[in-house]
Amino acid sequence: MQNILIINAHQPYDFSKGELTKSLIDVATQVLQNKGLTVKHSFVTDYTVPDELEKWQWADAVILQFPSNWMMIPWLAKKYMDDVFTAGMGGILCNTDGRSSANPSINYGTGGKMHGKKYLLSATFNAPKNAFDNADEYLFAGKGLDDLFFPIHCNFRFFAMTALPTFACFDVIKNPTIEQDLKDFESHINQYF
Repeated sequence: MQNILIINAHQPYDFSKGELTKSLIDVATQVLQNKGLTVKHSFVTDYTVPDELEKWQWADAVILQFPSNWMMIPWLAKKYMDDVFTAGMGGILCNTDGRSSANPSINYGTGGKMHGKKYLLSATFNAPKNAFDNADEYLFAGKGLDDLFFPIHCNFRFFAMTALPTFACFDVIKNPTIEQDLKDFESHINQYF
């Protein structure tokens, strides 16, 4: 991997300006550049579709950095995906959905054109780490982080991209450990890039 696209998928609110997301992106950028890799950035608050499609074609890997909003990506990140991914369906990111008219009931999602490219999801949560992979905890009912993000993973799989292990910062509002989170993210980026 030589070319890395980092997408800042933070949606600003009065109570959340995006400082942690920016700090994580700064850490990733510094680590990757120190390794001699080339980094480009995108922002879901400011983009043009043709520029984004060029970046996706250029990138060997994409890091999607986002706060989990109501267990999902922020709506501006979804809008970015709707705009960019839809425009890329004609052969840039994928060749439609992969099915043929001869047998339209099979091979859905196999039309990806991004073979050999990787992606990494990196999220921040108010939820504590103990809420995941724990059958005793109510909300996620024993499900893990990647179970929660399965629809996002499906989007990247639709383009034939391969997942790197997901990273998350937990409990960032009620019990933050930001300094340790940044160190852990640095180690994560070092390990997988």
